Amino acid sequence: MPASDLKEIDDLRTLFLNDVPLLDVRAPVEFAEGAFPTAHNLPLIDDAERHRIGITYKEDGQDSAIALGERLVSGELRQQRITQWQQFLAHHPDAVLYCFRGGMRSQISQRWLLDVAGLACPRVRGGYKAMRRFLIDQLAVNGEACRPVVIGGRTGVGKTRLLAHCRSRIDLEALANHRGSAFGNHPQPQPSQIDFENALSIALLKQVAAGNRPFLVEDESRNIGGRHIPGAFYEHLQHAPLILLEASDEERIAITLQEYVHDALAEFTALYGADEGFSAWSTYLRDSMQRIRRRLGGDRHALVSRMLDDAITLHAASGDTSRHADWIAFLLHEYYDGMYEYQLAGKAERIVFRGDRNAVIDYLSANHGIVA
Repeated sequence: MPASDLKEIDDLRTLFLNDVPLLDVRAPVEFAEGAFPTAHNLPLIDDAERHRIGITYKEDGQDSAIALGERLVSGELRQQRITQWQQFLAHHPDAVLYCFRGGMRSQISQRWLLDVAGLACPRVRGGYKAMRRFLIDQLAVNGEACRPVVIGGRTGVGKTRLLAHCRSRIDLEALANHRGSAFGNHPQPQPSQIDFENALSIALLKQVAAGNRPFLVEDESRNIGGRHIPGAFYEHLQHAPLILLEASDEERIAITLQEYVHDALAEFTALYGADEGFSAWSTYLRDSMQRIRRRLGGDRHALVSRMLDDAITLHAASGDTSRHADWIAFLLHEYYDGMYEYQLAGKAERIVFRGDRNAVIDYLSANHGIVA
């Protein structure tokens, strides 16, 4: 079958709005650099094969590179890869596939699927490069056209919890896989910057396409862990209405204890098991504390580090987590609150409302149609 007879699609907007499953046949190293939320990597050629083929292409030309590829991926190995694609399509019959530019690799994958498995899977015209370009362009357009309402407040007031209960929202910390603070790391790594941008662009595309109604987003600094919010959208957020969520010190300590201790420990133990997970979680807390040493100053850092060590020791010995409230309260008052006051000074003119959780929910519903 000639390449022109293999089906292509170029309606990228519908592809992303409908969360169409994507079969990425690029090499794993390419996938790791950047992909899309619904993409699954089942490569035509792996990293080592891609490297060898690339050298041959540079030294001997395209024909030699194609011939090498056919020798490297043949026989049982070729069948294994077709079987993997076939299994993916059995679970996702509406999937489309792509390679980097929508050229030879995706065409070969299509042809093998059709000839061997009898499956006609369309490919994306222009491949990953076209999809990425589309999302970059849409991020710029929708990042300025959207209607965010920003929820701010001191550390521990429950901003993320409130956000989770609102129907119209974009959770930047979830997209970045980071809590957005000095103690914000999860045991699983953050997505690549490109993956973060792609996911954000799709989220904005959906918001605007669904009527461009106001949506809630948490007040963030430019960087969320090691990922940064793209410029146009970040600047737009700096002019959006700001609502301040307030809570008592007791509530803030309880919420932070839940997130930094109970929730974080549960993540580590789920990944590593009870003993290794506790050890990894303890290291994460101590490393996080060390990263803010300079801002705290030597004396305060030494004091709060002893509080942390005492809490971990008691926790390990008896399961008693109550002493964690000591170092958490210290950090809230001696570290986070000072930064909050400094940052808030530059946002005063944007504040449209402040209140506790129930008051904020009522305000969002009455004034922006954002319902919790």
